[in-house]
Amino acid sequence: MAELIFVFWYWWVLALAFLVIEILAPGFFFLWMAVSGFITGVMVWLIPSISMDVQIFVFSILSVITITAWRYYGKRHPIETDQPLLNKRGAQYVGRVFNLYEPIKNGQGKIKVDDSIWKVHGEDCDIKTRVKVIACRGTVFDVEKTD
Repeated sequence: MAELIFVFWYWWVLALAFLVIEILAPGFFFLWMAVSGFITGVMVWLIPSISMDVQIFVFSILSVITITAWRYYGKRHPIETDQPLLNKRGAQYVGRVFNLYEPIKNGQGKIKVDDSIWKVHGEDCDIKTRVKVIACRGTVFDVEKTD
């Protein structure tokens, strides 16, 4: 049976396909596979006699190395933003003071924040009490009484 011959531009087409996938599903994962495919294509272009097994091995190793290097770099240098709580709605309310919407009984109650009602946990108190949000656990606030 004849061996499949992978020409250099096949790797470049594969790299382009990974770039398209990266555009459709962002996350910097497929980008590094595209880079690995491009580098493998350049290697095959410069040394066309490389066997298919070596090409796949080089592509695999380059993919693992580039993805791991990016993950390591991303953890060491996180993206800085002027709005770190933009998509963390509950965390935006920590430290703010609100009036109770329902009294806290048996450790549970509710507050009204803007146009929505949030469940709260804290010590029992009546509806006239003002509470400060001290933490957010999912969709439930931990609160404490304020003076």
